[in-house]
Amino acid sequence: MTKMKAEQFVCHFWAFQGRLNTQLTMIWNEVRMKRTVLLLIAIALVGCNTPSLEFRGVAPVTITVDGSTFDVRIKDLRAQAIRTNIQYAPRMGPIGGRAKAAIEQVSGCKVTQVGGDQALISAVLNCGKGPPPPKPIGQDYECYSVGDLGVDDGDLSDLVLDCSPIQRT
Repeated sequence: MTKMKAEQFVCHFWAFQGRLNTQLTMIWNEVRMKRTVLLLIAIALVGCNTPSLEFRGVAPVTITVDGSTFDVRIKDLRAQAIRTNIQYAPRMGPIGGRAKAAIEQVSGCKVTQVGGDQALISAVLNCGKGPPPPKPIGQDYECYSVGDLGVDDGDLSDLVLDCSPIQRT
């Protein structure tokens, strides 16, 4: 091999190596980005229906009230309802009334205080002489209000729900 051909070979080799390095870097960055996006999606999905620390280990009862589906967890005289369906809800408004109705239906107690936001609602229960009896685990309910829901003025004292267990197939 002559000196000129060797120099050309070396130049072509370095040029090829530079293009290859650029291509491999671009592929690696794309793979890293896809993995990062998938990891972020997985983390976001894990948090969608995860209860707060206080309610960890408490089995949820799924209940639907007027189109809003909640996983309700009861522990002592406290309750937590997590809305699990996709629904336009920019504020607590009507969602709070439905969550309160769902918690009262599941617990059998009156809700005395409601807080939180349109996705996770916390409540304080008044059960009279003690905490509510545990509900059957794994039973889901679908409820509809009979009459006016009354969420405009916040008064749910006359709310009547018609609930039926959902049969799993």
